[in-house]
Amino acid sequence: MKLRLLLLLRWLKRFNNLVKKVAYLGPPGTYSEQAARDWDADAVLVPVDSIPSVALSVVSGAADEGVVPIENSIEGGVTFTLDLLIHDSNLSICGETVVTINQCLMAKSQIEFEEIKIVMSHPQSLGQCRDFLRENLSNAELIASLSNSAAVQEMMESDASTAAISSKRAAEIYGAVILMENVEDRPNNETRFVTLSHVDEEPTGSDMTSLCFEYQDDSPGILSQSLREFASRDINLAKIESRPNKKSLGRYVFLVDIEGHRSDSAVAEALEAVRTQVSMMKVLGSYPRSSWRDS
Repeated sequence: MKLRLLLLLRWLKRFNNLVKKVAYLGPPGTYSEQAARDWDADAVLVPVDSIPSVALSVVSGAADEGVVPIENSIEGGVTFTLDLLIHDSNLSICGETVVTINQCLMAKSQIEFEEIKIVMSHPQSLGQCRDFLRENLSNAELIASLSNSAAVQEMMESDASTAAISSKRAAEIYGAVILMENVEDRPNNETRFVTLSHVDEEPTGSDMTSLCFEYQDDSPGILSQSLREFASRDINLAKIESRPNKKSLGRYVFLVDIEGHRSDSAVAEALEAVRTQVSMMKVLGSYPRSSWRDS
């Protein structure tokens, strides 16, 4: 009997090591959870309490990969993730997925809008519903939470005048009453998520590469000179944005998405050329091009 139990424990340990673990911004019910499920439906999902904790889970080995939001069609770049990739992580982006966001206003019980004194949600979600909140709940205090689902949990432990903005799944999980669906300001509200791992994906022939860089000095045309390295090699620029470099006011790090894999000869040449022009460059990862880009 003891031998059978020992063998079973060994098998369970081996099986546990074989199953991929994917960390995401929890608790269950977040759009990050949906993105993680869309990324790998067979993986064991590991909820954590912040975006930096997603990366730390991968670094520590508690998870094999981590899924984090990186940009929204209404609010733009997710600064927590962008700053993490620039300053605090050496993980690589190995994939991307897009989730349609339908925000719901919910409470512990059915109440009228004028009874709501507090609305809780993640800062990105509050931003996505800015016009709705101004027009319908202008007197309510807005409180930022670590995640949409955390907001629902906190709301359920508060008094009846507190509401939350989150997903329909979160309402189902935590027993909240949905007061109104689709309270985001604009239709086609979508969030792009990226998957972080220790390595890139191998080239597929249809790939993307993300990178960031900054300059030591500022001068006219310095950015356009770097971007011409891609254009001159017929490499399409899919996105460019900037973040403060956290060193001095008015100095920025530029984040760029280009088509192609960093191992492609043209991309490799362009990256090397840009590297000679900047004071810092970091390739954030190469990964398969998602089908949403063609829609």
